[in-house]
Amino acid sequence: MGSIAYIARRLVYGVILLIGVLVLNFFLIHAAPGDPAETIAGAMGGATAEMMADIRAAYGLDKPLLTQLAIYLGRVAHGDFGMSYYFDQPVISLIAARVGPTVLLVLAAQLIAITLGVAMGVLAARKPQGLMSGFVAVVSTIGYAAPVFWTGILLIILFASIIPIFPVSGMTGARFSGGSAAYVVEVLYHLALPAFTLAIIFLAQYSRLSRASMIDVLGADYVRTARAKGLGEGKVVFKHALRNAVLPIITVAGIQFGNLISGALLVESVFNWPGMGRLAFDSVLRRDYPMLLGILFFAALMVVVANLLTDLSYRIADPRIRTGGR
Repeated sequence: MGSIAYIARRLVYGVILLIGVLVLNFFLIHAAPGDPAETIAGAMGGATAEMMADIRAAYGLDKPLLTQLAIYLGRVAHGDFGMSYYFDQPVISLIAARVGPTVLLVLAAQLIAITLGVAMGVLAARKPQGLMSGFVAVVSTIGYAAPVFWTGILLIILFASIIPIFPVSGMTGARFSGGSAAYVVEVLYHLALPAFTLAIIFLAQYSRLSRASMIDVLGADYVRTARAKGLGEGKVVFKHALRNAVLPIITVAGIQFGNLISGALLVESVFNWPGMGRLAFDSVLRRDYPMLLGILFFAALMVVVANLLTDLSYRIADPRIRTGGR
């Protein structure tokens, strides 16, 4: 019952946070310079003053800002995020077609970053003064300092020009026509470079964090006791030490999820990945307020869900939380 109450409380907090995100983004976007009515008229080839007034009336831009906010929140409460000014389609349908590739890219990058980062950190922690530890430090510094778009361009040059083994654009090839199994393989093949590009900066953080955490845990009394009992090094490291050392990784993974999504938007532009990144870029250029608000809302929703899953994972990994520890 305690877990159910905890989840319910977190869901309430999440809903309040999403409403706050909607309101704040609404005011920030409308405070930006530019008139969406002029952008719409420009796409039509120009318009007279009467036509501009009709455009503002059709999209509700002639109403006071607080009235526009109240109308927008009422529509969102019913699942209506409005119509895109530029694409002239429902925002929810455009996002639904793009959110899947973005989620796939983010989850793949997170999986790569955590798996390789923890593995590198564990290997480096076993011999803190060894070559592996120095290698992890160098890779972490380079990976953390390099901008994600710059890393993506370098990987494109390396693996598409010098060593052409990976595709660099889209989710599938232009002439692909295989079945479902072949489609999965094709998507994973195209996913390799974007996911690894996005994972590099976070892999650097996880490797350094797991190295420091493992060094601390390996010096604990219970680890020395386990070794004194004659347990094998593998069991000591992976069963006793790693379970405690991974707790900070879980915390950081949840905190970094928002940065992962923002990085994914840049990576999608570099690799022409058909996610929300390109959609967000086009919406900014065209002052497409409903589209931008919808993208920001769903990005915030993914972060809220990720943080909830992180908290639940932490409760599973640390039994003291389930038994009443605060």
